[in-house]
Amino acid sequence: MANPRRAIALHIQTQPLSLPTTTSLPPHSSLGLSVLHFLKRPASFPFLLSLFVLLTWLSLRFHRPTPPPSLGGRPAVVHDPQANLVRFAAELHPTPIARDGRGWLLDPVAAARDAGLPGQIQPGGLRGNHRHHTCNETFVIWGAKTKFRLENADIKDKGYGEAIIAADEVGIIASTRSTAHALINMDVQPTFFIGCQDTPINPNSTNTDYKVWKDL
Repeated sequence: MANPRRAIALHIQTQPLSLPTTTSLPPHSSLGLSVLHFLKRPASFPFLLSLFVLLTWLSLRFHRPTPPPSLGGRPAVVHDPQANLVRFAAELHPTPIARDGRGWLLDPVAAARDAGLPGQIQPGGLRGNHRHHTCNETFVIWGAKTKFRLENADIKDKGYGEAIIAADEVGIIASTRSTAHALINMDVQPTFFIGCQDTPINPNSTNTDYKVWKDL
């Protein structure tokens, strides 16, 4: 008669082990494989391009530019909208005269200073106080404390804006046609300036009004 305990033991030892044939992946792994498979297809290119454009727009939208450095506690570049003028410290652009196959490049401020040229507006002197009806002018002013006056109809009480350019600053001003302007030296040293017109000016023409402001 067979021992029942031994039969049960033999049955347990000879029973084959059942192993799972498939391994179920976590939901996040399955999602990652689906995304990877999609990105390998050509149809994903418009999606990637749109994503790149969106990220670029967000980067530009929330970018905060670094403010310009200050010199001596004052801003390096100052904009005066009433006189349509920008001024900055002359030491910011100490570039020499240079020439290559493309032409000439110079900093007129440094060039005039290094050459020891005399100023164009003597202390207490005045240039301008006129209005050109046929040309636009751009000015570069430096070398002395100088007042620049520009006609501005938005300033109701005076009808003009004014800005002071310090002796160690450079002023860049745009004066559109039919806009009066004037430069006044307020220093004990001469003022340098360069004036550029987009059309020739005939001083004897009726296209220019002279002595616009009687207080100058």
